[in-house]
Amino acid sequence: MPPEPLAPEFINRYLSVLGVSRRPPSPQALAELVAAQVTRIPFENISKLYYMKHLGFTGLPSLQMFLAGIEQYHFGGTCYSNNFYLYRLLTSLGYETKLCGADMTNPDVHMVSIVQLDSREYLVDAGYAAPFLAPLPRDLGADYAIMLGRDRYVLKPQDAEGRSQLELYRDGVAKHGYRVKPAPRKIEDFQQVIADSFRASATFMNSVLLARFYPNRSVVIHNLTRIESQGTSSTMHSLENRDALIAQIEEHFGIPPNITAEAVGGLGLQEDAWA
Repeated sequence: MPPEPLAPEFINRYLSVLGVSRRPPSPQALAELVAAQVTRIPFENISKLYYMKHLGFTGLPSLQMFLAGIEQYHFGGTCYSNNFYLYRLLTSLGYETKLCGADMTNPDVHMVSIVQLDSREYLVDAGYAAPFLAPLPRDLGADYAIMLGRDRYVLKPQDAEGRSQLELYRDGVAKHGYRVKPAPRKIEDFQQVIADSFRASATFMNSVLLARFYPNRSVVIHNLTRIESQGTSSTMHSLENRDALIAQIEEHFGIPPNITAEAVGGLGLQEDAWA
C-alpha cells in the first residue's frame, strides 16, 4: 500500500522549493517535477556529516528537516532522503509510484522510484549524483544512454525478472552501477542500510561528494577536486586544501562555510565515492 499522502502544507512547501505548480499527473508534469528536483536540490553529503556531528543524528531526516535544510542552508541529500521524499511527493500528487531497492556491491544500498503512467513504466532516480533530469523509460528494446562530460550512463533493457541494470562508464571504462529490483518496498526495509551508512567505515563518512546539474552541464565537487562538465567535455580543477574546498562549496552550492567546516573536519578526503 502507498504511504499516507503528505499534508497539503508540506506538498505546497515542497513544490515551492522546486518552483513548480501542482498539476494533474501526466508525462509532461512528471518530467517537470523530476527536472526541478535534480536541478534545484543537489546531491550532497555535507548535510549528512553535519547532522551527525552537530546533532548526533544517524537516520533519515524528517521531511521538515529535509525541506528546512534546503531552504536555510541550500542542502540537498544523498540517495535515501532525495529519492524517498521525491517518492512521497509523487504518490501524494497522485502518481502510481513504487519505492524500490537497488543492489550495488551489496543488496539494497540504493533506492529509486518506479512510476507507472499511461501504461508505461519510468525509473526516477534523483539520488545518484547523475544527470537524470527526466524519467528514464523501462520498456526498452535497446540500451538507453545519457552522456555528460566524461560520463556515460547506460540503462539496459529489463532482464527476465524485470530488473533494470544501470551502468556508469567514465572515460569509457566501467566505473559503477546498480540493479533495480521492481518489487515495491517500504522505507522500513532500508532502516539497517541507512544506519550502516553512518558507520565509521562507510563511504560518505570518509569522502565528500556534491553534484549540481543544469541542462547539459554540471558542477561536481569530489574531495579536493572540482569537475565541471558541459556537453561532452569535462574540466578538472584541484583544490589546494580544506579551506579551498569549503570556499568552493560555498561558491557553487551556497552552503555556509561554518557548516561545511564542521562537516568536513577530520575527514581524510581520499576515499573514492564511486569505488
